Amino acid sequence: MGNKILYVILFIWVKIHALLPMPVLYVLSDVLYFIIYHIIRYRREVVRINMKNSFPDKPGELHKLERRFYRHFADYIVETIKLAGISQKELLRRAHLNNPEMIKPLLARGHTCMMLVMGHYGNWEWFTGFPVCFGGDVQVHQIYRPLTNKAFDRLFIYLRTRFQALCVKKNEVVRDIVRLKQAKTPGLVVFITDQTPSKANIHYWSRFLNQESAILTGPERLARKFDIPVIFVDVRKIKRGYYSVDFQLMTDNPKGTPEFSITEDYVRRMEKSILRDPAFWLWSHKRWKHQPG
Repeated sequence: MGNKILYVILFIWVKIHALLPMPVLYVLSDVLYFIIYHIIRYRREVVRINMKNSFPDKPGELHKLERRFYRHFADYIVETIKLAGISQKELLRRAHLNNPEMIKPLLARGHTCMMLVMGHYGNWEWFTGFPVCFGGDVQVHQIYRPLTNKAFDRLFIYLRTRFQALCVKKNEVVRDIVRLKQAKTPGLVVFITDQTPSKANIHYWSRFLNQESAILTGPERLARKFDIPVIFVDVRKIKRGYYSVDFQLMTDNPKGTPEFSITEDYVRRMEKSILRDPAFWLWSHKRWKHQPG
């Protein structure tokens, strides 16, 4: 009962705030930045350690980068709240997919199921509008890890599925891919792949942002097992409240690639995206919990 009441309160609160125009929400974001950064000091030690280890040659720039990250993080929060009230047209204007036609040749060759790999860069929640870019002909399946708090988990599922996207629990992804391939329903399966694997699932290490990093290999293993083309989602933040995405084909023949080559390719592309402007990556994530050996 407690979670149901909390969900109703959260839902109403989010719905009311989502009615506010973006300029007003960004004023609230500025206030939120001050609270998160200066008062709560949310994960400041984690952010500072991550940045210091990633950019040891730029000590004089880290404080400015840290503040820019927290400003963006506050924007991410209010933008995600706006998902509860933003129109489809406005979302596509602010989170623009430059080349949805890129998947047409893959569909023509019989690849009904394709894999998108991306990171916690920009505002990954705003790309729940992807299904609309394909005229409703292609399903978008977002792989997610359920939140511990059921009320917040239910709220995020609501926000992520407003524009026809589907949420698939991490432990149900294999069944989902099998169903897609058997039904021959055109679908994009979206993985956020810059997370840290559990200790029992570390199979590959790579040099990422100047540090030895354990890398998730699950997406590659699934791509090779089911022969699914892999597409990298390259995100750019154009300006406050505006993002763009380019699809980059990594491989349309995963079974023919050397082991871990897809994973390494993802690491290099993700790193390049981050280095373009590091402020927009999720530095508060405990990315380097594990060390080699």
